[in-house]
Amino acid sequence: MDALSGIRYGNEIAGAARAHGLDPALLAAVAAQETGGPGSNSGANVVGDGGHGHGVFQIDDRYHAFANTPAAMQPAQNADYAAGLLSNLISQNGGNVRAALSAYNAGSPTATGTVTSWPGGQQLGYADSVMQHYASIQESMQQNAIDEAPTAVANTNSLSNVAAQVPQLSIPAFTPPNWSFTSYSNEAGKGGGQQANSADQAMASLVDPTAADPSDRTESSDAA
Repeated sequence: MDALSGIRYGNEIAGAARAHGLDPALLAAVAAQETGGPGSNSGANVVGDGGHGHGVFQIDDRYHAFANTPAAMQPAQNADYAAGLLSNLISQNGGNVRAALSAYNAGSPTATGTVTSWPGGQQLGYADSVMQHYASIQESMQQNAIDEAPTAVANTNSLSNVAAQVPQLSIPAFTPPNWSFTSYSNEAGKGGGQQANSADQAMASLVDPTAADPSDRTESSDAA
């Protein structure tokens, strides 16, 4: 249940999450927070944060040399870098996902971070906002699994004889690289809760022209 069906760059995000031992839905929730906003569980491949945040996960060129390379605007590589950061931060914080999310955004595991306005008047700090996306993505994935179950059963029955003839493959276990980042993403030097300025909003409109829906021109998560 990790296909992230219906989420832009879902395959790239799921692949990066698996490579670094993360829940794909959690990594997708970070992308949604960074470049999707409260109205979307899909991120967008944009330049934001006054020109400093790059790609789906808004890797900041003031703290990460990677963000100054063309790879930063490649969704798969951007996702892989973000997954390495988040995985490392979760380890640093003893498995506390909320603390890791706060550190990813604001450089401190106890920071409120960027505050996002959700429908209904909710004002959520960064980690809480990511978890809101996470719950929604999980719910969608569970519903997709339920919807696909009858087809899966039918396919299993019709292919039962064929499956018995398929040889079993032995796949070696994957060991993720040892990430040792000490810097954080785009809010690290700005202090928790700072909202987007007009330059940020303008730069965030530079959406990848290959995106599935060009009308989905969203601002970065810094925008309330």
